[in-house]
Amino acid sequence: MKLYNKYSDFLHEKYHGKVYKLPVNLPVTCPNRLNGKKGCAFCAEAGTGFEAMPSSVSVKEQLEKTKTHIQKKYKATKFIAYFQNYTNTFLHPQKFCQYLEEAAVVDDIVEIAVSTRPDCIKKEYLEILKKISKTYDLQITVELGLQTANYHTLEDIERGHGLAEFIDAVLKIHSYGFEICTHVILNLPGDDRRDVIETAKILSALNITAVKLHSLYISKNTLLCERYENGTIAMCSKEEYLQRVQLFLEYLSPDIVVERLFSRIPKKDAVFSNWNTSWWKLQDELLEQMEFTNSFQGKHFDYLDGAALKLLS
Repeated sequence: MKLYNKYSDFLHEKYHGKVYKLPVNLPVTCPNRLNGKKGCAFCAEAGTGFEAMPSSVSVKEQLEKTKTHIQKKYKATKFIAYFQNYTNTFLHPQKFCQYLEEAAVVDDIVEIAVSTRPDCIKKEYLEILKKISKTYDLQITVELGLQTANYHTLEDIERGHGLAEFIDAVLKIHSYGFEICTHVILNLPGDDRRDVIETAKILSALNITAVKLHSLYISKNTLLCERYENGTIAMCSKEEYLQRVQLFLEYLSPDIVVERLFSRIPKKDAVFSNWNTSWWKLQDELLEQMEFTNSFQGKHFDYLDGAALKLLS
Protein backbone atom coordinates (compact mmCIF):
# COMPACT_ATOMS: atom_id res chain seq x y z
CA MET A 1 0.00 0.00 0.00
CA LYS A 2 1.18 3.53 -0.84
CA LEU A 3 1.89 5.40 2.41
CA TYR A 4 1.22 8.82 0.94
CA ASN A 5 0.55 10.55 -2.37
CA LYS A 6 4.04 11.59 -3.50
CA TYR A 7 4.61 14.73 -5.52
CA SER A 8 7.25 13.09 -7.71
CA ASP A 9 4.76 10.41 -8.77
CA PHE A 10 2.12 13.06 -9.41
CA LEU A 11 4.45 15.05 -11.67
CA HIS A 12 5.64 11.98 -13.57
CA GLU A 13 2.09 10.90 -14.28
CA LYS A 14 1.05 14.43 -15.22
CA TYR A 15 3.95 15.25 -17.55
CA HIS A 16 5.19 11.77 -18.55
CA GLY A 17 8.79 12.46 -17.62
CA LYS A 18 11.13 13.76 -14.95
CA VAL A 19 10.14 17.25 -13.83
CA TYR A 20 12.11 19.62 -11.62
CA LYS A 21 11.24 22.94 -9.99
CA LEU A 22 13.49 25.89 -10.81
CA PRO A 23 13.38 28.65 -8.15
CA VAL A 24 13.00 32.24 -9.33
CA ASN A 25 13.78 35.16 -7.04
CA LEU A 26 12.02 38.45 -7.83
CA PRO A 27 12.84 41.91 -6.41
CA VAL A 28 9.69 41.89 -4.28
CA THR A 29 8.85 42.09 -0.61
CA CYS A 30 5.83 41.21 1.52
CA PRO A 31 2.93 43.40 2.74
CA ASN A 32 3.69 42.06 6.20
CA ARG A 33 7.04 43.88 6.06
CA LEU A 34 5.69 47.38 5.47
CA ASN A 35 5.28 50.26 7.92
CA GLY A 36 7.90 49.00 10.33
CA LYS A 37 6.70 45.40 10.41
CA LYS A 38 9.33 42.66 10.21
CA GLY A 39 7.16 40.01 8.62
CA CYS A 40 5.99 36.74 10.12
CA ALA A 41 7.66 35.74 13.37
CA PHE A 42 9.46 32.82 11.70
CA CYS A 43 10.58 34.54 8.49
CA ALA A 44 14.17 35.66 8.08
CA GLU A 45 15.11 38.94 6.39
CA ALA A 46 16.17 37.03 3.26
CA GLY A 47 12.85 35.19 3.11
CA THR A 48 12.93 31.52 2.14
CA GLY A 49 14.74 31.56 -1.21
CA PHE A 50 17.96 30.02 0.08
CA GLU A 51 18.63 28.11 -3.13
CA ALA A 52 17.65 30.87 -5.54
CA MET A 53 19.90 33.25 -7.44
CA PRO A 54 19.96 36.98 -6.57
CA SER A 55 16.85 38.90 -7.60
CA SER A 56 19.06 41.30 -9.60
CA VAL A 57 19.50 38.52 -12.19
CA SER A 58 16.80 38.47 -14.86
CA VAL A 59 14.09 35.81 -14.69
CA LYS A 60 15.21 34.27 -17.99
CA GLU A 61 18.86 34.07 -16.90
CA GLN A 62 17.94 32.57 -13.52
CA LEU A 63 15.92 29.85 -15.22
CA GLU A 64 18.42 29.11 -17.98
CA LYS A 65 21.39 28.80 -15.62
CA THR A 66 19.57 26.72 -13.03
CA LYS A 67 18.05 24.54 -15.73
CA THR A 68 21.47 23.74 -17.21
CA HIS A 69 22.75 22.67 -13.79
CA ILE A 70 19.69 20.55 -13.00
CA GLN A 71 19.70 18.85 -16.42
CA LYS A 72 23.25 17.66 -15.83
CA LYS A 73 22.72 16.60 -12.23
CA TYR A 74 19.22 15.07 -12.26
CA LYS A 75 18.55 14.41 -15.96
CA ALA A 76 15.27 16.28 -15.82
CA THR A 77 13.66 17.13 -19.16
CA LYS A 78 10.75 19.34 -18.11
CA PHE A 79 10.66 22.18 -15.62
CA ILE A 80 8.43 24.30 -13.41
CA ALA A 81 9.29 27.99 -13.05
CA TYR A 82 8.79 28.49 -9.33
CA PHE A 83 8.39 32.11 -8.21
CA GLN A 84 9.34 31.23 -4.68
CA ASN A 85 10.55 33.97 -2.37
CA TYR A 86 8.38 36.50 -0.49
CA THR A 87 4.96 37.48 -1.95
CA ASN A 88 5.06 37.25 -5.73
CA THR A 89 1.70 38.89 -6.40
CA PHE A 90 2.67 41.91 -4.29
CA LEU A 91 3.53 43.73 -7.51
CA HIS A 92 1.81 46.07 -9.90
CA PRO A 93 -0.13 43.89 -12.37
CA GLN A 94 1.89 45.02 -15.41
CA LYS A 95 5.17 44.09 -13.74
CA PHE A 96 3.72 40.79 -12.55
CA CYS A 97 2.69 39.92 -16.11
CA GLN A 98 6.11 40.89 -17.46
CA TYR A 99 7.93 38.53 -15.08
CA LEU A 100 5.59 35.65 -15.93
CA GLU A 101 6.10 36.16 -19.65
CA GLU A 102 9.88 36.08 -19.19
CA ALA A 103 9.52 32.63 -17.63
CA ALA A 104 6.92 31.39 -20.10
CA VAL A 105 9.19 31.70 -23.14
CA VAL A 106 12.02 29.63 -21.65
CA ASP A 107 12.34 26.23 -23.35
CA ASP A 108 11.04 23.14 -21.53
CA ILE A 109 8.99 25.13 -18.99
CA VAL A 110 5.67 23.28 -18.63
CA GLU A 111 4.27 24.99 -15.56
CA ILE A 112 4.49 28.21 -13.57
CA ALA A 113 4.11 28.10 -9.79
CA VAL A 114 3.54 31.38 -7.96
CA SER A 115 4.08 31.55 -4.21
CA THR A 116 2.03 34.20 -2.45
CA ARG A 117 -0.17 35.07 0.55
CA PRO A 118 -3.92 34.54 0.91
CA ASP A 119 -4.43 38.30 1.34
CA CYS A 120 -2.67 39.03 -1.98
CA ILE A 121 -5.06 37.16 -4.28
CA LYS A 122 -7.25 39.30 -6.51
CA LYS A 123 -9.20 38.76 -9.73
CA GLU A 124 -6.88 41.03 -11.75
CA TYR A 125 -3.87 38.83 -10.99
CA LEU A 126 -5.77 35.61 -11.63
CA GLU A 127 -6.80 36.99 -15.01
CA ILE A 128 -3.12 37.56 -15.82
CA LEU A 129 -2.32 33.98 -14.85
CA LYS A 130 -5.20 32.78 -17.03
CA LYS A 131 -3.88 34.79 -19.98
CA ILE A 132 -0.35 33.38 -19.53
CA SER A 133 -1.71 29.85 -19.25
CA LYS A 134 -3.70 30.11 -22.49
CA THR A 135 -1.13 32.06 -24.49
CA TYR A 136 1.81 29.79 -23.69
CA ASP A 137 -0.07 26.53 -23.00
CA LEU A 138 1.25 26.28 -19.44
CA GLN A 139 -0.19 24.82 -16.27
CA ILE A 140 -0.57 27.19 -13.32
CA THR A 141 -0.16 26.43 -9.62
CA VAL A 142 -0.70 28.99 -6.88
CA GLU A 143 1.20 28.26 -3.66
CA LEU A 144 -0.48 29.71 -0.58
CA GLY A 145 1.05 29.96 2.85
CA LEU A 146 -1.51 29.07 5.50
CA GLN A 147 0.80 27.46 8.12
CA THR A 148 -2.05 26.50 10.48
CA ALA A 149 -5.83 26.57 10.71
CA ASN A 150 -5.53 27.88 14.28
CA TYR A 151 -6.27 31.59 13.90
CA HIS A 152 -5.00 32.25 17.43
CA THR A 153 -1.59 30.90 16.40
CA LEU A 154 -1.71 32.89 13.16
CA GLU A 155 -2.13 36.03 15.24
CA ASP A 156 0.61 35.00 17.66
CA ILE A 157 3.17 34.49 14.88
CA GLU A 158 2.11 37.84 13.39
CA ARG A 159 1.07 36.23 10.15
CA GLY A 160 -1.01 39.25 9.12
CA HIS A 161 -4.09 37.29 8.02
CA GLY A 162 -6.52 34.78 9.44
CA LEU A 163 -8.33 31.68 8.22
CA ALA A 164 -11.07 33.59 6.37
CA GLU A 165 -8.59 35.20 3.99
CA PHE A 166 -7.20 31.78 3.12
CA ILE A 167 -10.66 30.37 2.38
CA ASP A 168 -11.50 33.43 0.25
CA ALA A 169 -8.27 33.03 -1.77
CA VAL A 170 -8.86 29.31 -2.33
CA LEU A 171 -12.40 29.87 -3.61
CA LYS A 172 -11.22 32.57 -6.01
CA ILE A 173 -8.35 30.42 -7.34
CA HIS A 174 -10.62 27.39 -7.73
CA SER A 175 -12.97 29.47 -9.90
CA TYR A 176 -10.12 29.79 -12.43
CA GLY A 177 -9.29 26.09 -12.36
CA PHE A 178 -5.72 26.54 -11.15
CA GLU A 179 -4.07 24.02 -8.87
CA ILE A 180 -3.34 25.07 -5.28
CA CYS A 181 -0.47 24.01 -3.06
CA THR A 182 -0.82 24.98 0.60
CA HIS A 183 2.16 25.43 2.91
CA VAL A 184 1.69 24.17 6.48
CA ILE A 185 3.82 24.08 9.64
CA LEU A 186 2.71 21.37 12.07
CA ASN A 187 4.90 22.27 15.05
CA LEU A 188 4.22 25.95 15.60
CA PRO A 189 4.37 26.94 19.29
CA GLY A 190 0.82 26.98 20.63
CA ASP A 191 -0.54 24.34 18.25
CA ASP A 192 -1.37 20.82 19.36
CA ARG A 193 -2.50 17.61 17.69
CA ARG A 194 -6.09 18.84 17.48
CA ASP A 195 -4.89 21.75 15.34
CA VAL A 196 -3.02 19.32 13.12
CA ILE A 197 -6.19 17.33 12.52
CA GLU A 198 -8.32 20.41 11.88
CA THR A 199 -5.80 21.78 9.38
CA ALA A 200 -5.87 18.48 7.47
CA LYS A 201 -9.67 18.50 7.49
CA ILE A 202 -9.95 22.07 6.20
CA LEU A 203 -7.51 21.46 3.35
CA SER A 204 -9.41 18.30 2.43
CA ALA A 205 -12.80 20.03 2.56
CA LEU A 206 -11.48 22.82 0.32
CA ASN A 207 -10.20 20.27 -2.21
CA ILE A 208 -6.63 21.56 -2.23
CA THR A 209 -4.41 20.00 -4.92
CA ALA A 210 -1.22 19.68 -2.90
CA VAL A 211 0.30 20.40 0.48
CA LYS A 212 3.87 21.23 1.45
CA LEU A 213 4.81 20.52 5.06
CA HIS A 214 7.53 22.55 6.75
CA SER A 215 9.07 21.40 10.01
CA LEU A 216 9.53 24.67 11.89
CA TYR A 217 13.09 25.93 11.99
CA ILE A 218 14.25 28.97 13.96
CA SER A 219 16.04 31.43 11.70
CA LYS A 220 18.51 33.87 13.18
CA ASN A 221 17.41 37.47 13.79
CA THR A 222 13.68 36.71 13.85
CA LEU A 223 10.99 37.23 16.46
CA LEU A 224 10.78 33.47 17.00
CA CYS A 225 14.53 33.40 17.52
CA GLU A 226 14.18 35.98 20.31
CA ARG A 227 11.41 33.94 21.93
CA TYR A 228 13.35 30.70 21.55
CA GLU A 229 16.56 32.08 23.05
CA ASN A 230 14.84 33.75 26.00
CA GLY A 231 12.83 30.60 26.75
CA THR A 232 9.41 32.05 25.92
CA ILE A 233 8.74 29.20 23.49
CA ALA A 234 9.99 25.62 23.24
CA MET A 235 10.12 23.26 20.30
CA CYS A 236 8.28 19.97 20.42
CA SER A 237 10.36 16.80 20.33
CA LYS A 238 11.29 15.02 17.14
CA GLU A 239 9.06 12.11 18.16
CA GLU A 240 6.12 14.47 18.66
CA TYR A 241 6.63 16.04 15.24
CA LEU A 242 6.72 12.65 13.55
CA GLN A 243 3.48 11.74 15.30
CA ARG A 244 1.92 14.99 14.09
CA VAL A 245 2.96 14.36 10.49
CA GLN A 246 1.51 10.86 10.64
CA LEU A 247 -1.72 12.17 12.15
CA PHE A 248 -1.97 14.92 9.55
CA LEU A 249 -1.58 12.43 6.72
CA GLU A 250 -4.14 10.06 8.19
CA TYR A 251 -6.80 12.80 8.18
CA LEU A 252 -5.78 14.24 4.82
CA SER A 253 -7.73 13.31 1.71
CA PRO A 254 -5.82 10.61 -0.20
CA ASP A 255 -6.28 12.67 -3.37
CA ILE A 256 -4.14 15.54 -2.09
CA VAL A 257 -0.54 15.43 -3.26
CA VAL A 258 2.18 15.72 -0.60
CA GLU A 259 5.04 17.79 -1.94
CA ARG A 260 7.29 17.89 1.12
CA LEU A 261 7.39 16.53 4.68
CA PHE A 262 10.34 18.41 6.21
CA SER A 263 12.05 21.77 5.83
CA ARG A 264 15.61 22.42 4.75
CA ILE A 265 17.74 25.41 5.69
CA PRO A 266 21.50 26.06 5.70
CA LYS A 267 22.90 25.42 9.20
CA LYS A 268 24.56 28.82 9.26
CA ASP A 269 21.18 30.55 9.04
CA ALA A 270 19.36 28.78 11.89
CA VAL A 271 19.60 28.29 15.66
CA PHE A 272 17.29 25.27 15.44
CA SER A 273 16.52 22.97 12.53
CA ASN A 274 15.16 19.44 12.34
CA TRP A 275 16.51 18.34 15.73
CA ASN A 276 20.05 18.27 14.25
CA THR A 277 18.96 15.46 11.95
CA SER A 278 19.02 15.40 8.16
CA TRP A 279 15.63 15.64 6.48
CA TRP A 280 16.04 12.30 4.71
CA LYS A 281 16.77 10.48 7.99
CA LEU A 282 13.63 12.01 9.46
CA GLN A 283 11.68 10.89 6.42
CA ASP A 284 13.01 7.34 6.68
CA GLU A 285 12.04 7.25 10.36
CA LEU A 286 8.56 8.56 9.61
CA LEU A 287 7.89 6.00 6.85
CA GLU A 288 9.20 3.18 9.02
CA GLN A 289 6.89 4.33 11.82
CA MET A 290 3.91 4.51 9.44
CA GLU A 291 4.54 1.00 8.12
CA PHE A 292 4.88 -0.41 11.63
CA THR A 293 1.59 1.15 12.78
CA ASN A 294 -0.32 0.39 9.56
CA SER A 295 -0.71 4.10 8.88
CA PHE A 296 -1.38 5.70 5.50
CA GLN A 297 -2.69 8.91 4.00
CA GLY A 298 -6.47 9.10 4.25
CA LYS A 299 -6.80 6.39 6.91
CA HIS A 300 -9.26 8.59 8.83
CA PHE A 301 -10.69 10.47 5.85
CA ASP A 302 -14.31 9.70 6.71
CA TYR A 303 -15.64 12.99 8.05
CA LEU A 304 -17.08 14.74 4.95
CA ASP A 305 -20.25 14.26 2.87
CA GLY A 306 -22.70 14.08 5.77
CA ALA A 307 -20.70 11.54 7.77
CA ALA A 308 -23.18 11.49 10.64
CA LEU A 309 -25.92 10.18 8.33
CA LYS A 310 -24.14 6.83 8.33
CA LEU A 311 -25.67 6.34 11.78
CA LEU A 312 -29.08 5.90 10.13
CA SER A 313 -28.08 2.68 8.41
